[in-house]
Amino acid sequence: MLNNWPVAAFIVVALSSVTTGCSDNKDAAFSEEAPSATTSSVLTSVGRWISTDTSDVMQDPQTSGLIEINGQLVTIADGSAAFEQQRKLHFLDKDTATLTASSNAFKLATRVRRSCFSDYLTNAPDLEALASDPSNSNVIYTVTEDATRTGTLSTRCEKKYQNTGSTDYPTLLVRLERDENNSVTMTHVRPLQFPTEFEVGNFPNDGIEGMAMAKDGTLYLGLEKDKAGQPRIFSLNITDDFWQSADFAVVDEPDLSVPIFDAGSHPINGLALYSAEGGNNFLLAAARNDNEVWVIDVAGEVETKRISMQFNVSADNECGEYVMDNASIEGLVVVEDTLWLINDPWKVNYLKNIKCEAETPRYEAMAPLLFSVPLNDAWFQ
Repeated sequence: MLNNWPVAAFIVVALSSVTTGCSDNKDAAFSEEAPSATTSSVLTSVGRWISTDTSDVMQDPQTSGLIEINGQLVTIADGSAAFEQQRKLHFLDKDTATLTASSNAFKLATRVRRSCFSDYLTNAPDLEALASDPSNSNVIYTVTEDATRTGTLSTRCEKKYQNTGSTDYPTLLVRLERDENNSVTMTHVRPLQFPTEFEVGNFPNDGIEGMAMAKDGTLYLGLEKDKAGQPRIFSLNITDDFWQSADFAVVDEPDLSVPIFDAGSHPINGLALYSAEGGNNFLLAAARNDNEVWVIDVAGEVETKRISMQFNVSADNECGEYVMDNASIEGLVVVEDTLWLINDPWKVNYLKNIKCEAETPRYEAMAPLLFSVPLNDAWFQ
């Protein structure tokens, strides 16, 4: 049973018929000038520095995405991380906030190595999210974002995959599989296609940054922003024969109450799925620019809520506990009755968090923190 303490500040969202450039989803309209939460109504989470067996912090992993495997949390590095962190799964002990292991640098299966995307997936791919396959704990999905650094595809490949409906270089959905030796292989890859009527726009560094998968095979994909500057959630149905094709996988847009805004930047940077009592599935979306978690009922029976968050740091030095200027949450996962969150140090803003000199080396190392909060029944009612 979940905790029944009073719900953190949220705004109950009325369904709106506001017209945007989106397809016909249940748009949840919000004012840019939403009431600011008071100190007592903000849900505070105190983060711990993720340490390793050789260092008091994890060095520049640019952690993006969070899942749970066999009781451990698992994250992945994006394309701006230190080279030694890239193309690996990183396993974390959630109770001690320590890195317990990292996988091998992902191997490429023959079909991936022979694909149009081999060079990109071999050389610093910008992997931005993780999702576990509920039917197979050894299968994990990840997705790419900004590929502008890789150059163009071959003439043949460019012609085949030019109609992305979004960026010039297609967004790639990648299937990972662990073997009995805990070695990880990129077994399959498919480019994603966004129907032109979705008006996603061409934003290479504002693409898919959140993923979560339901037991029925629905894979949810959280987009930072579309052509109108709005966050979006798309979906794919991962069927038994999904990976038999190398053609575009065309995304759909489920009927969800995703917040829309009059102005500003309000990207989705992480997704998690939670099955509440009674069987309803809820998507928990990290809106990192707003320090919020959005609670979205997949069935549309419960109105969307915005949970205001404050991220503090528990420093093991004279700095004590303090409020972060910019946490930049980019991964979240529910384990039993707890929501776990991890940040992706935003390099242009991260040093703004420095409150005293003792913490400077940790921020300069672009070290991530692990946060947690108990789930609340009221979020799902």
